[in-house]
Amino acid sequence: MERFILKILFNLLSLRNCSINVIKFLAWAKSFWIKDEEKRKHAREIAFSYFRTQLYGYQVIHTAKSIGKGFWCNGFSYANENTIIKDYVHFNGINITGKGNVTIGSHFHSGIENLIITQTHDYDDGNEIPYSRTIHSDVEIGDFVWLGSRVTLLPGTKIGEGAIIQAGAVVHGEIPPMAIVGGNPAQIFKYRDKEHFLKLKEEKRFY
Repeated sequence: MERFILKILFNLLSLRNCSINVIKFLAWAKSFWIKDEEKRKHAREIAFSYFRTQLYGYQVIHTAKSIGKGFWCNGFSYANENTIIKDYVHFNGINITGKGNVTIGSHFHSGIENLIITQTHDYDDGNEIPYSRTIHSDVEIGDFVWLGSRVTLLPGTKIGEGAIIQAGAVVHGEIPPMAIVGGNPAQIFKYRDKEHFLKLKEEKRFY
């Protein structure tokens, strides 16, 4: 707990976000004087959510090409400089490697220990072994996609809107919208209820 608090205080000293961090810290401190237990709990959770994101998502925040509103991070995560993160994206521990372009759609949720790989190597036509030149491939993730824990996305993967990737899956190629896939290599075994999905989307009922 002491190490966690020290890390928060260290982040508060960041010159880049000093004024915002101080305001958030004061809001957290003020929460201890809220008499109503539920309101006090809610205020603390909002404040800690901000501090967790600043801590666990520090590298992402300072490296990604762009980040939309409502970004939330609850596990140490890393992104490359060609990563575009849209609105209300939730990370619980993700590592984006290589120099390929990565686009992550709005309302994306990840499990823990996810890996997105954007590069491979030429092992057939190069002049060296075990491999030669680096080949970069883009990864695209649509809106409302949910990755389970320890999912690996290989270079060139494209995941459609609303798809769910089962924990431990290794994904390559194109996953259609609303598909539910799992395994290695990942295979489709069912689809989401499209009507129910579109109804919730129209009503803007987002987690």
